Amino acid sequence: MDTPEHTGAVSRRHALGLAGGVLAGAAVAQAAATPAFGAAAAQDADAIVVGGGLAGLVATAELAAAGRTVILLDQEPESNLGGQAFWSFGGLFLVDSDEQRLMGVKDSHDLAWQDWLGTAGFDRGVDDPAGQDYWAHKWAEAYVNFAATEKRPWLYGLGVRWFPMVGWAERGGGLADGHGNSVPRFHVTWGTGPAVVEPFEKQVRAAAANGKVVLRFRHRVDEIVRTGGAVSGVRGAVLEPSDAPRGKPSSRTVVGDFQLRAPVVIVTSGGIGGNQDLVRQNWPARLGPAPGHMITGVPAHVDGRMLAITQRAGGRIVNSDRMWHYTEGLRNFDPIWPGHGIRILPGPSSMWFDAKGKRFGAPDYPGYDTLNTLKSITASGYDYSWFVTTKKIVAKEFALSGSEQNPDLTNKNIWQLLSRIWQTPQPIQNFLDKGADFVVASTLPELVTGMNRLTGTNLIDLAHLRRQIEARDREIGNAYSKDAQVMGIRNALAYPGDSLSRTASIHRILDPDAGPLVAVRLNILTRKSLGGLQTDLRGRVLDAAGRPVPGLYAAGEVAGFGGGGVHGYRSLEGTFLGGCLFSGRQAGRAAAAATAS
Repeated sequence: MDTPEHTGAVSRRHALGLAGGVLAGAAVAQAAATPAFGAAAAQDADAIVVGGGLAGLVATAELAAAGRTVILLDQEPESNLGGQAFWSFGGLFLVDSDEQRLMGVKDSHDLAWQDWLGTAGFDRGVDDPAGQDYWAHKWAEAYVNFAATEKRPWLYGLGVRWFPMVGWAERGGGLADGHGNSVPRFHVTWGTGPAVVEPFEKQVRAAAANGKVVLRFRHRVDEIVRTGGAVSGVRGAVLEPSDAPRGKPSSRTVVGDFQLRAPVVIVTSGGIGGNQDLVRQNWPARLGPAPGHMITGVPAHVDGRMLAITQRAGGRIVNSDRMWHYTEGLRNFDPIWPGHGIRILPGPSSMWFDAKGKRFGAPDYPGYDTLNTLKSITASGYDYSWFVTTKKIVAKEFALSGSEQNPDLTNKNIWQLLSRIWQTPQPIQNFLDKGADFVVASTLPELVTGMNRLTGTNLIDLAHLRRQIEARDREIGNAYSKDAQVMGIRNALAYPGDSLSRTASIHRILDPDAGPLVAVRLNILTRKSLGGLQTDLRGRVLDAAGRPVPGLYAAGEVAGFGGGGVHGYRSLEGTFLGGCLFSGRQAGRAAAAATAS
């Protein structure tokens, strides 16, 4: 139904509502501009944090714990506190953990550092203080050390716990010193993303109750103010109140403005994954042409706008062409944000084909090398690919990224979690029944007909597809094989965590007892920025000459999770939430020290 907002007509009631909103917004803006802590007139707080995601909460908690006063700003309503981390699966990269040892995994700092270097591929001035990778490499060293030492006991002390089956993500490209995790390191938080956010949100809300923190939602920062070369605060717009649920787009109607003063500003505003225009603008040629169609893995407010705003305040942006997008995206049948996509976290057994039905080779197998597979997909001339698999594999190996897609883990429901042993998890079944990208059939001819019907093409040739599947199936008859993916499946079955929860017993794809057959059209799903504002190890934003901008800090995805690109070209997974935690902690502690009286 058309409303005045949609038609352009303004009724008397609507006009009065707008006027009331302006007056209310002006009052909010005035309150925001008034010193909230009884501070001296020269400043409203010791620090301002821009962005209420995980990195912002951690930084704010650290500042408040050190006795500093903080104003935490976010353009979204309070429902979005915690940002993208709330929606996450809650995976964390830990090294030589109790959970790994329980599963018989032998890990070490040296092995993790070898894997990080082989994955990151730092090559932009690692030894040059002016290089894009100089601080990124230093952050990587610090982060791997953190993951192997303080990270687990710090989080454990805050009440965070993990599912004991450690996952094996990004298994790599086939060489010991190349890309990928040599061992399982993906620790799923018991309670998923919300449980990672929870201890820091509690700390921030407690600090707010004690008068150390003021939360200002619907406050959009448009400028970082500098006075005499140093940061002195922020100014921006107050947006009209919104009751939009978490993740849903909120109004951008401006009802007032504000200006706040502080000697420290920490930018923790996230990346660009919700802004497909920026994703395409920064798309690297090494990954082939930017896809014509992508789905979106983060809410629309992940718009990247604070990058340019911080750059105008003197900050240097590096490695903007490095990004992380997934290749196993599903169109959500029940979307929360525009173009909402869900990622399959696959086990190792599904066969992967391009849009024409040609099987991918090594390392383009499920769970092995995300960006290499992305490059192979774009090189095919199409922006999608296919899994061809069985119901038996789907039931055991498919997981969906997202706290809302894992109610058993998110709600800490042990009985619901155990039910995965004997039945397809309900969220997976929902996509089988309702998902626009799924084809289920009893026979291969029926499956091919459905695949071509779904895309409106005749790209998949039955004889060609059958030949490749039968060739793979013949490799199952022995306990050894020349097929690299089959070898990988057997390798996975040798790891208890995979054999118990993430890998189906090896079988022929065309075995009727494993059916029905399932084909899944896989879309490219936008997700993470790997580059961003260059920061030193204290989280201070650097300028083009490599000097800290006085009073300006950054953490989380906007800083490339530290240093403007701690991951280099590729990620080992479980390192995005961890990057927010570590960089938020570093920036918060450094800013607290800088504002000590």
